[in-house]
Amino acid sequence: MTTVTELLLPVEKDLELLLSDLRSLIGAGHPILQAAAEHLFSAGGKRLRPGIVLLISRAIDEKSHLSERHKRLAEITEMIHTASLVHDDVVDQASTRRGVETVHSRFNHRVAVLAGDFLFAQSSWHLANLDNLDVVKLLSRVIMDLADGEIKQGLFRFDSCQTFSTYLEKSYCKTASLIANSCRAAGVLTNLDGSRLDSLYHFGKQIGLAFQVVDDILDFTGNDEQLGKPAVSDLASGYLTAPVLYALEENPKLSEIIQREFSQEGDLEKALDIVYSSKAIELSRTLANNFANEAYDSISWLPESPSKESLLKLPEYVLSRLY
Repeated sequence: MTTVTELLLPVEKDLELLLSDLRSLIGAGHPILQAAAEHLFSAGGKRLRPGIVLLISRAIDEKSHLSERHKRLAEITEMIHTASLVHDDVVDQASTRRGVETVHSRFNHRVAVLAGDFLFAQSSWHLANLDNLDVVKLLSRVIMDLADGEIKQGLFRFDSCQTFSTYLEKSYCKTASLIANSCRAAGVLTNLDGSRLDSLYHFGKQIGLAFQVVDDILDFTGNDEQLGKPAVSDLASGYLTAPVLYALEENPKLSEIIQREFSQEGDLEKALDIVYSSKAIELSRTLANNFANEAYDSISWLPESPSKESLLKLPEYVLSRLY
């Protein structure tokens, strides 16, 4: 099985420089906000999103050259992602993320919200300085989508009548939009034509959706260490994901338990039993597999290179997290 380290090997040095540059990009600012941001970038993580941008950027250049603007795009992508995590943790009241204290746990909620805002503002500033209006539009759309996804997630809590398309729209906004639009932006900076830009966008979108569906399956099949948060926390919070929606189709009794927000003793356990005894996990795996395969097919036109090889292994890696 390919590991993240192996996957990102062609851009390993690029990612090392990216982390160093991120700290300087934050600037002096307010000491507390800077300390909060430093805490975030020191917390580890796979850095998969900027890694994908860097791999795409090298793969679409015949000489695998990486321009300064492509490097900055990867940094902006990570800043946007990190800012969204800070706000998500506040909304979800999470005390840790992957074993590290969240910003609001280490400081307070006010500082966490401001730190997230600070990073979004910084990313917008550096985005504007790329001097490419198309890229500005793409990444600005991402920030709007992230907020829209969080709002949708909150509005549809414990709503067992929501459609599968609503779930996919929310998943796109919260996870896939950033990957899809940053992949397309990398192509824009290389002056690729429209059809190839569309294929890069499609690659990022399908990878993002596959990643989200896998995460949603792991909420039921993974452990706390693997997830970086308590297992079944999404269901307990009323966030209905692919496995739950499939289980609802198979067993409508689940709807009543969800609608009363697991208020009766043993409700959560009953809901889990219904999900596990249904074909929900199997159907969700098929859904993730379909998204991953579509991502794989969309970048066949890229010239052969170590970066392309890694990108072609990415769908397999996303799916391998299930096993």
